Amino acid sequence: MAKESGLGWSTLSVDDAAGTPRDIRNDITNLEFATPRATQDVTGIDKSANERLLLLADFSATLNGVFNDAANASHSVFKTIPSTSVPRTMSIGVSGQTLVNEVLLTDYPLTRSDSGELTWAVPAALADGTVPVWS
Repeated sequence: MAKESGLGWSTLSVDDAAGTPRDIRNDITNLEFATPRATQDVTGIDKSANERLLLLADFSATLNGVFNDAANASHSVFKTIPSTSVPRTMSIGVSGQTLVNEVLLTDYPLTRSDSGELTWAVPAALADGTVPVWS
């Protein structure tokens, strides 16, 4: 296995409100995602350092991109966030590695900068209690 850049993503799709996956890689300029685990502090008074147990797994993401209102592009996927309460499948694929999660999209904030860019930053949170697993 060799070190690689983050160039050339093979998959980044998000379901629209009807459940159809839409490839929106071209509209995304950057993203961040995490697969954290909660911990419980179980340190007894006999210890001089923290002792913890691993608890629930989670997934969160923020997709950042450029406004695109073409058919089946990012705006058509995200414009229903305020009016629908449906989980969406988010598929992330890079270098032959895939991470698929059911997520809730919680906001569709648009920003128009002073130089004229119209961008968005959509947060996502794990929806269904399924542990995130890379395949």
